[in-house]
Amino acid sequence: MQTTYDVIVIGGSYAGMAAALQIARGRRQVLVIDAGVRRNRFAATSHGFLTQDGKSPSAIADQAKTQLLQYPNVSWLQGTADSAEKTGDLFSVTSNNKTFSAQRLLLAFGVTDHLPAITGLQERWGKSVFHCPYCHGYELNQGPLGVLATSEASFHQAMLIPDWGPTTLFTNNCFTPNEEQQQQLAARGVKIETEIVQEIIGEQSAVIKLANGRLIELAGLFVASLTQPSNRIAQDLGCEIAESPVVFYVKTDELKQTSIPGVFACGDLGRPMGSVTFAIGDGAQAGFAVHRSLIFGT
Repeated sequence: MQTTYDVIVIGGSYAGMAAALQIARGRRQVLVIDAGVRRNRFAATSHGFLTQDGKSPSAIADQAKTQLLQYPNVSWLQGTADSAEKTGDLFSVTSNNKTFSAQRLLLAFGVTDHLPAITGLQERWGKSVFHCPYCHGYELNQGPLGVLATSEASFHQAMLIPDWGPTTLFTNNCFTPNEEQQQQLAARGVKIETEIVQEIIGEQSAVIKLANGRLIELAGLFVASLTQPSNRIAQDLGCEIAESPVVFYVKTDELKQTSIPGVFACGDLGRPMGSVTFAIGDGAQAGFAVHRSLIFGT
């Protein structure tokens, strides 16, 4: 006979596990379906998370999973959630050619970063090319830094980065600061480079090769990547999607419930800003909310 779970969590990274932990501690039956593709898998170390600063992302995730699976009311399925739908009073999720049912559905499968199509950029993502200065800026030791423009959002990024090192904004035909923005950037000591970025080379550093052949060596390059949900299940269920210039995420209320009753979202999927700390806090909040919804029906 098939088990009907209280909650199915789709996504077993930091947010999903943090949510599942709270639900499990509420003595509810929870199934975690995890594809095993963490957003920060490209980074060697994770920073800014109290008690875990400088630890590898995989070590943090492995320890969390070990602790979570100590709870006998937690089940774990390694695989991709292929589809989900509302069936009567229950949600059904298909994965590994099997269908699972639950009273509530929690989406925590994260987002995917889409980078500009520049040779060498993807290969250095998480190594010398980053999106978050709070996660990686300190370790660059105040060396020369760059911001590769992807949209007007890159202005905000270029204004931030000088606190971690002298900064150059590479406009790359994607964004041209207006006069006021140029004055603000100048006040922060940001140089503006308008030549097209042709390629990223270098091993330990990010060396920018411009279209005119000039090379600029940087300790690190920051890029505001375009992010989109890593799985279409949220859209297929009809969840409302929010967007900013570079971020697409599932819109939720203050209790992390989506526009579809009984479906919740957390972590990078359910908020415009992402980090391990945010993901864990967001997941915990979602776990509390899901558990309470099972009791109060909202």
